[in-house]
Amino acid sequence: MSAEPVVFIDGEAGTTGLGIRERLRALPVRIHSIDPARRKETQARAEAMAAADLVVLCLPDAASKEAVEMVEGLAASGQRTPKILDASTAFRTAPGWVYGFPELSEDQPEAIRQASRVANPGCYPTGAIALLRPLIDAGLMKPDFPVTINAVSGYTGGGRTMIETQEKEGGPAFMLYGLGLAHKHLPEIRQHALLEKRPIFVPSVGHFPRGMIVSIPVHMDLLVKGTTAADLRRALEERYVTSSFVRVCKAENTLVADALVGSDDMELRVHADEANTHVVLTARLDNLGKGASGAAIQNIALMLGVSPA
Repeated sequence: MSAEPVVFIDGEAGTTGLGIRERLRALPVRIHSIDPARRKETQARAEAMAAADLVVLCLPDAASKEAVEMVEGLAASGQRTPKILDASTAFRTAPGWVYGFPELSEDQPEAIRQASRVANPGCYPTGAIALLRPLIDAGLMKPDFPVTINAVSGYTGGGRTMIETQEKEGGPAFMLYGLGLAHKHLPEIRQHALLEKRPIFVPSVGHFPRGMIVSIPVHMDLLVKGTTAADLRRALEERYVTSSFVRVCKAENTLVADALVGSDDMELRVHADEANTHVVLTARLDNLGKGASGAAIQNIALMLGVSPA
């Protein structure tokens, strides 16, 4: 790898790609770009991939799979093969790919450093897994716990069509979706939170550009006997005590979804009733920050072995 690693963003004109490009200014890397008039040309993309130490894929699932095949074609022809960070849903549960959530476990940062293929997490799963995985690892929540996840996001995470719908005059104030209960993030949440049962996941979009709250209601009598809200908070604090981006905060009676816009941080809370019978776990983040581009920058820094200048 060169003294100044080269990064090529395939799909840099999209929302996530633009966010990554902006944040890369803080890292000692060189961005390799294609002439906009040629950005969809296969030959131009292949040449850019061959020139890069790391390729970031900000593409739809099918296009990401095709791009990975292009990189594999470089190896087959004897050319240097770059590392890949994929921001789509295509590889988040795929064998041979490392999940790009550094806070997932103590060993995850090193796994990302060593990986040649890393899948950037989804925005909703980032909040859900951050809340659930430490509780299961600590033995407070059993893997067969009946999990329900409610979440609201700003509309920028929904792609061009949703953005256009929301930004036109009279766009919907609030919209539930995924009510077929088969959202594409479910396999990712289930696998990386170590859930044995498929959770009920109800996503929604609000009439605001950015921000996100993921909330998980919990009947305390369904947890391991004797578990308290303080135990849940302690498990979260112990997991994220060394994290620069995830922090456990004091419970509040109200939460505003867009409070962390522009930040790559995530806030976790344990909200409990006085009788310790019910708890609501919440994660607040910027869906384009820790939920997308911010997470990508964490992974890029690990994969290239660089730090902010």
